[in-house]
Amino acid sequence: MRFKDRNDAAQRLLPLLNKYRNEQGIVLAVPRGGVPIAHPIAKAYNLPLELLMTKKIGHPAHAEYAIGAVSLEDHIVDEQFNIPQVYINTEVNRIRESLKERYKFFMGNHKPLSLENKVVIIIDDGIATGNTILSSIKMLRRRKPKKIVVAVPVASSDASEKIKKEVDDFICLYTPEPFIGVGLHYIDFTQVSDEEVIRLLKDANRFENAA
Repeated sequence: MRFKDRNDAAQRLLPLLNKYRNEQGIVLAVPRGGVPIAHPIAKAYNLPLELLMTKKIGHPAHAEYAIGAVSLEDHIVDEQFNIPQVYINTEVNRIRESLKERYKFFMGNHKPLSLENKVVIIIDDGIATGNTILSSIKMLRRRKPKKIVVAVPVASSDASEKIKKEVDDFICLYTPEPFIGVGLHYIDFTQVSDEEVIRLLKDANRFENAA
């Protein structure tokens, strides 16, 4: 299966999310690639569109190896690595400041909405390992949503199995075997610009961005 572009993927996901039409919900897009998919979904079901701002904490000896993750409000660390707390604290503060700057750049002075008792729908353009989304889900649970839903056009079977165990609903159009990369399943996988993200967020939410 190949999608023409992210909008095509969104249109194919739309009917599978119809069951949440009358729910109190929030769409959380993974920037930047998830935003063009989340935008028509949020518009169709009249849901607010927010950004899922999460970034991994890298191992001090191997920065690419994740030992945890940070969001705007929370963080999570895998205790098995026995990393010094001073390193964790420094990285959490550094990463959170970076996330806050990015959020303000995209969303202006708009404050993140409460997720309590809401159906939270996480949207991305595809999932390879799923590690960052899994960390995000664990942090989001602490904010007491009614349900957590992950909806993506394509994902690896390994990531799909892991995510299914952690969410209330997992919607995925295609789990290819073998899985090589997300971009291979789009004819047009052009990188999404910051400007497009801002435009789509403003259109979905009707707020003025400071950027």
